[in-house]
Amino acid sequence: MAIDTSPSLTTAPPPAADRMTTRAKMILLVLCAAQFIIALDFSILNVALPVLGDDLGMGQADLQWAVTACALPAGGFLLLFGRIADRYGRRRLFLTGLALFTAASVLAAFAWNPAVFLLGRAFQGLGSAVIVPTGMSLLTTTFAEGPQREKALGISGTLLSLGYTIGMVLGGVMTDSLGWRSTMGLLGVAGIGILAVAPGLLTESRHPRRPRVDIPGAVTVTGGLLALIYALSTAAQRGFGGIDVIAALIAGIALLVAFVAVESRAAEPLVSLPMLRRRTVAWGNLGGLATFSLMSAVIFLLTLYLQEVLELSPFRTGLVFGVQGVFAALAGMTAPKVIARLGARNTLVTGLVIQAVFTATLLGLGLGQAGAWLALAGVTLACIGHLWAIVAYGVTATSGLADTEQGLATGLVTSSQQVGLTLGIPLLSALSSARIASLRDGGASFASSTLGGIRLGLGADAVAVAVVAILVAVGLRRRHASS
Repeated sequence: MAIDTSPSLTTAPPPAADRMTTRAKMILLVLCAAQFIIALDFSILNVALPVLGDDLGMGQADLQWAVTACALPAGGFLLLFGRIADRYGRRRLFLTGLALFTAASVLAAFAWNPAVFLLGRAFQGLGSAVIVPTGMSLLTTTFAEGPQREKALGISGTLLSLGYTIGMVLGGVMTDSLGWRSTMGLLGVAGIGILAVAPGLLTESRHPRRPRVDIPGAVTVTGGLLALIYALSTAAQRGFGGIDVIAALIAGIALLVAFVAVESRAAEPLVSLPMLRRRTVAWGNLGGLATFSLMSAVIFLLTLYLQEVLELSPFRTGLVFGVQGVFAALAGMTAPKVIARLGARNTLVTGLVIQAVFTATLLGLGLGQAGAWLALAGVTLACIGHLWAIVAYGVTATSGLADTEQGLATGLVTSSQQVGLTLGIPLLSALSSARIASLRDGGASFASSTLGGIRLGLGADAVAVAVVAILVAVGLRRRHASS
């Protein structure tokens, strides 16, 4: 896997005391700020897409590429850049990725045609694929396992989730007041601010043995993820019947199967298959993948509901998610206390159950304006469980391991986050879009058919989270009983 936190790294271990030093707090602030703007980037354009399309001359069918152009490289190159950072230096790669992301944001903000805008979005995604694994690695080499790391992971996970939510709020407010270009400009300004302070705080770290890059593994996993993300994103707009979608799905699955075969024989694999046999690692990451992917899909579907069905403005839509963001922050702050009382495994299962239950309440959404209040209440309460699950899965999947194994474990945590954010929306969107098209063919109105598709997506989402909660509960209970 791409990240290692063995004791022989050049980064000095933090103090054993639970209290962070001022320098450690500043490092955490910088690393979390970088993760935050990456999450912000995934959602800040959502409510601005109609305005953006009119300005750049992009048709409705082409607007998906404003999201897909960033998601493809962000998910596809994650593991590869993590391993390159192991070999050539994580601080160096982190700063390079941040500089690339910042420059790409400026390019997207000043784009004069669709091609330039999509190029900027693609380079934003590429920068994200560098920042996410290197940022997580730098975090875990700064904070030792125990209360400090639990706190750092909790803050990081909370801000990652909040970034997605707050992006919806800022996207609505800024699009209404300053135009869609301001959303990309904000990311550029934030990147410049982080670049101004990061070099003086971060110290270099790399794997002591300078591992070789697993080229066959990198090619198969990158190609597989790219193909799969492309297929799901395209299917969300055109359905699964297109030749390109079918071909991409087959290619993606075949390449990922090949990746597993390659990793089982590689001397220095990108992903340690024996590590995935550890119950805490496997079940913890499954919970993380589910909570990230399926909560981001809920927010996306509710954005469609509020704007397309209830016809709320981007600003009012943003306010709904602003309330959710406040409660999400509070949930993130209480998560360590909940874990201290219930334990990380029980907190993970509890968080997933809460997320599933309150997502299911959103099936009561209707065509009337009262639906906005149900959306606000349901997504807010679901997000409390979501934040508890985020913190708990990070702790679960990285606890009880030797220092030499921490890099592999935290690398899987990072992958679960990023792949989850990438895959959830296109998967549920494809399901909803198919249902919407079917209802329209049957003569339903625009609003009622859109609502029907959104309900199907939300129902599938709730069922999937509930199933994962049961699987995680059973899997971790077996592990606990055998330990």
